[in-house]
Amino acid sequence: MRSNRWLSPIVGALFLMSAVTWGFCSGSAASAVSENGKIPITTSSEEAKKEFLLGRDVFEKLLAQESLNHFDKAIALDPNFASAELARANSAPTAKDFFEHLKKAVSLADKVSEGEKLLILANQAGANGRPAEQKQYLDKLVAAYPEDERVQFNLGGYYFGLQDYDNAVAHYKKATEISPNYSPAYNLLGYAYRQQEDYSSAEDAFKKYVELIPGDPNPYDSYAELLLKMGRFDESIAQYRKALSIDPHFNASHFGISADLMYQGKADAAAGELQTMADQARNDGERRTAYFGMAVLSADAGNLEKALQAMDKQYAIAEKKNDSAAMAADLQAKGNILSEMQRYDAAAQQYDRSLQIVQASGLSQQIKDNAKLQRLFNAATLALARKDTAAAKKNAEEFRQGAEAQQNPAQLRQAHELEGRIAFAEKDYDKATAELDQANQQDPRNLYRLSQAYQAKGDSAKAQEYAKKIADFNSLPQLNYAFIRSKVQKELSAKKL
Repeated sequence: MRSNRWLSPIVGALFLMSAVTWGFCSGSAASAVSENGKIPITTSSEEAKKEFLLGRDVFEKLLAQESLNHFDKAIALDPNFASAELARANSAPTAKDFFEHLKKAVSLADKVSEGEKLLILANQAGANGRPAEQKQYLDKLVAAYPEDERVQFNLGGYYFGLQDYDNAVAHYKKATEISPNYSPAYNLLGYAYRQQEDYSSAEDAFKKYVELIPGDPNPYDSYAELLLKMGRFDESIAQYRKALSIDPHFNASHFGISADLMYQGKADAAAGELQTMADQARNDGERRTAYFGMAVLSADAGNLEKALQAMDKQYAIAEKKNDSAAMAADLQAKGNILSEMQRYDAAAQQYDRSLQIVQASGLSQQIKDNAKLQRLFNAATLALARKDTAAAKKNAEEFRQGAEAQQNPAQLRQAHELEGRIAFAEKDYDKATAELDQANQQDPRNLYRLSQAYQAKGDSAKAQEYAKKIADFNSLPQLNYAFIRSKVQKELSAKKL
């Protein structure tokens, strides 16, 4: 499992966040001095420091729920403990908790060491979808603390989020060179290699991760996710079960098992795993993730109405606590399902509601601006679905201009996606493949669009290559894959590939 997994089903394109870890030493004032080249931690209480370090150790083993009590105690002992507030944000089970604690950390940033301040501001920039600003803070951190493994780890996470896996690997490896027993770096190193399709190196990294902390569940969960990706489903399930044998409440493994079972065609068993996850959920984040998995399972089976019902349950949890960020992202997902059902007016209503919730919320202006851009993206996709190319071009151009102004790589990839889809609609297949090649390659729908474009160009070999990539995508449950997986399998079967 990668950290902040709860973000994937609820955040979507609205927000850009990165995981965080924290420095090692501590001081009693904002003038705290670094020891051994690590970021100092500013706190007025030794007891608060002890709780913080206990929480950090637990969180870095991806036991976020177990870390909460430690961070809460640290904050109670020192209400001005900025790093503890940041830690509490990144271990939060819901978007609302994340933003509340991040806001408090930012309010305290001028009272702590320069390293802590840079880390807090980097997180704020990431949460607000300002990756260029985030990079500036992280570069300053690395320049000031080049021998802090957690600083290298954070910069690796930044590159991972940009899908720049070469640089991600370089910084994760640097973290392991600084501290050979720093287990989180091996975890993310394995994921970065996996994204590069270097499965042998990924397996080595995960096995090292297991070796370092064999009594914790996450190394087995992460290794299981690699085996899932490789299509070794029974072996994957065995590793997930190993994680659960260590910690029966490690619900992420139920989520992973549901994916293995879904890809094996065992939908009822997959549903059972997700129901177990929902029944024993310890917080709203775990419960919402279980319902999201149910939505994906239903969509994968072609039952989009049932998928909507699962999303309604997920939304109700966020609505009960007025979690604006989660509610907005859930409505985005509902809009996407409705669009897949060709209920375009209903989809537009969900997208509009999503925007309205963000605009009326206490979220930052940057997030509100991103939500407006996302609505333009949605408008362009709906126009394409309705075969209104003129409207699609208008909205796509406005979206592109906004993405370029913000220099947000994720949004720029979305802009290329729109240009590629418009070119395909106009039968300009050379332009379509050129643009789609610059779109998000972790969205299997773009791989499918590339397959279609190459087929239209008459390049069957290339089309089949992309179709095979989709068939072997084997991700954790996600709607974008569920929308197309069965369709691609049928096409490949018809071609006897």
